Amino acid sequence: MAGALSLLLAFHFLLTFFHCSSLAAIANYNVQNLGAKPDGKTDSTKAFLSAWASACASTQTATIYVPTGRYLLGAATFSGQSCKNPAITIRIDGTLVAPSNYGAIGNSGNWIKFERVTGVSVIGGTLDGQGVELWACKNSGKNCPEGATTLAFYNSNNIIINGLSSINSQKFHILVDGCQNVKLVGMKVSAPGNSPNTDGIHVEKSTGVTILNSKIGTGDDCVSIGPGTSNLWIENVACGPGHGISIGSLGWDLQEPGVQNVTVKTVTFTGTQNGVRVKTWARPSNGFVKYVLFQHLVMVNVQNPIIVDQNYCPDHHNCPNQVSGVKISDITYQDIHGSSATEIAMKFVCSKQNPCNGITLEDVNLTYKNEPAQSSCINADGKSSGLVKPNSCLYN
Repeated sequence: MAGALSLLLAFHFLLTFFHCSSLAAIANYNVQNLGAKPDGKTDSTKAFLSAWASACASTQTATIYVPTGRYLLGAATFSGQSCKNPAITIRIDGTLVAPSNYGAIGNSGNWIKFERVTGVSVIGGTLDGQGVELWACKNSGKNCPEGATTLAFYNSNNIIINGLSSINSQKFHILVDGCQNVKLVGMKVSAPGNSPNTDGIHVEKSTGVTILNSKIGTGDDCVSIGPGTSNLWIENVACGPGHGISIGSLGWDLQEPGVQNVTVKTVTFTGTQNGVRVKTWARPSNGFVKYVLFQHLVMVNVQNPIIVDQNYCPDHHNCPNQVSGVKISDITYQDIHGSSATEIAMKFVCSKQNPCNGITLEDVNLTYKNEPAQSSCINADGKSSGLVKPNSCLYN
């Protein structure tokens, strides 16, 4: 009996030891303990940068914790170049607030910037870009700053953003540029439909990006996909207001990396300017778009549910009388239904120099005022199967 009791006590000791050891292996940095004030008025930038420096210096798994409250944060860059830590979690229960004077960060390019980081997770919280006054300045035609992207990741790997809300960004809400293996889950992006250049999530020069289970309503594209994007997966997203999900604009540069292996599925577009769009400048370029699947989409009163526009040339500047060099091929539109706010629900305006080819339509049913909608095709080659309304205008 004594031997059994000794064995039990020893086992309990080992469990306690390993539990305490695992706790000790996690370094925690509470920004309030480092001087951050949850009053929305006191500049807490130094506290956040201090927490980041400590987490980076630690070789243990680290958590930076932001308690409830509002924290005023200026333009801040979190660099991973000298980070020893491959696993930093930023857990936010509060709200980070940009300066109310848009000029304070309006020319900085980015408000919250991560550069060359690996293994960073941002969990929960709200980012308030306070962009209303800057939008008013822009809409009035005055000379204004370009505005700052709310949250940007550059040249980073193995990133998770989960349950984050971004409201009223000055410019783009979230930017993923030059990254690998990024997962954005449960995002909530919100800005008025008339807010300029407030793309929800912009991805470029990145591979292995996944966007899941998110709600995006803003003044520009819900998701915009720039040059050099590959292996992008977008699923279960509600988009609106906004300009839809756009590949492009592409083809501004002659030498430009292409876009390939993109899947957009189970998305509802409500009252948006576009549904799924491919947009290229009418300029010479060696860029391309290929292997794209648009699947299981619902359109609710969308102005251009399906659109390819290779004649993009706003105000006829920088590209008069030119044609797009971007080659578009192998795009499938599958199980797309709902209502168009305009008579032409399906529009393919492709390059005279490089006609679209390999366009596939399967089970598409779009109506206009409860009647079959129309389609329009220029330089577009493809095929259709199953029910396709409006009738396909693709040539084989």
